[in-house]
Amino acid sequence: MQVNIPLKQIVDNSYDITIDAMPKMHFHKKVAIVTNPKVAGLHLAYLLSKISAKELYIITVPDGEEYKNQASIDTILESLFNHRFNRSSLLIAFGGGVIGDMTGYAASIYERGIDFIQIPTTLLSQVDASVGGKTGMNNRYGKNLIGAFHQPQAVYIDPIFLETLPKREFAAGVAEIVKMAVTFNKDFFEFLEHADLNDKIVLQEAIKQAVETKAGVVAKDEKERGLRAALNYGHTFGHVIESQTQYKRYLHGEAVAIGMVMANKTAVAMGLMDEDEAQRVEKLLQKYSLPTDYVIEDVEAFYETFYLDKKSLDASVTFIIPHHLGGVKITDAVDKHLILDVLKTFKAS
Repeated sequence: MQVNIPLKQIVDNSYDITIDAMPKMHFHKKVAIVTNPKVAGLHLAYLLSKISAKELYIITVPDGEEYKNQASIDTILESLFNHRFNRSSLLIAFGGGVIGDMTGYAASIYERGIDFIQIPTTLLSQVDASVGGKTGMNNRYGKNLIGAFHQPQAVYIDPIFLETLPKREFAAGVAEIVKMAVTFNKDFFEFLEHADLNDKIVLQEAIKQAVETKAGVVAKDEKERGLRAALNYGHTFGHVIESQTQYKRYLHGEAVAIGMVMANKTAVAMGLMDEDEAQRVEKLLQKYSLPTDYVIEDVEAFYETFYLDKKSLDASVTFIIPHHLGGVKITDAVDKHLILDVLKTFKAS
C-alpha cells in the first residue's frame, strides 16, 4: 500500500542584488538587525537612517570566525523568541560573511524558516558570501558543516561600507574576486591583472563582474550539485588551513589565497595548468599582499582533514582544480600521492 504526496512545484527564489547607495526602506513587520560590535560602531547609525519598521531590534554577536558557532546562533534565536517574532518577521544580516552565514542559518531554522536580507559590509561578503543562499556555522569537525541553502530576499551592496575596511579585510575580498575570474572568466582575470582595485570606480566594476559571475553559476546550480562546487576553488585546501590554525591566524580570504596556490600547483602537476599561468595567479594575489605560502607540519594529517570537507563523498576527496585560466575541473580522481607531493613542497624544511 502506498500513498503519494504530490509536491512537485516550481519555486521562484529570484532576488535582486543592488550595487549602489542603500535606498530608504520601511517594513510593516518586526525586523531584527544582526550585527557585531565593530560593524555597529562604524555603520549602524547610517543603516538606521535608511531603515524603519513596525518594530526594530538590534541583535549583537561577537566578532570573528571563532564565534561562528552554536552559541552565537542560540543568541540570535533566543532574542527572536523573546521578542515574539513570527513567520512574517524579517532578519537583516549586517556585517561580513560570518554575520551573513549565521543570520541566514538562524532565519532558515526559526519556526522552520523566515525571510532575511543581506547587507554585506566587507568586500569578501559583497562579492561572494552574501550571494547564493549558503548559510551555516562551524563546529569542531570543520567549517560550515552545519547549515542550509536559504536564499535572501535581497542583497544591498553599498560601497560606503568599504571606506572603513582594513587593508587585510580588503585583500581577503580580492582573493574571492580572483577565485571567480580564474575559474570562470579569463577576460576578467586579465582585467584584474592590469586594474587597480584601490580605485573606487574600478573596484565597483570588479564587484559587478564578480557578482554577475557568481549569480550566473548559482542560477544554474543553486544547491551545489555540480557546477557551483567550482566556486570552492582554493577552499578545499583553505578550509584545512583555517581548521589547523583555529580560524585565528588567517582571514577566510587569506586562507583561500594559499589554497588557490596549492590547487594551482596540483593543476600544474596534473598537466591542467601551465607554470606561467600559476605564477600569474600568485603574482596577482601578492599584488594585494595576500599570503601565498604556508608551513605544513604533518602532511598526512593535512590530507586526512580533506575528508571532513562537504564536497568529499565517502572514501574520496573532491578537488576543484583550475583548467588553465577561465576553466575548472571538479574531480575526485586525483591520486593521493600526487597531492602528498604537492603538500610536501609546503612542508617545513
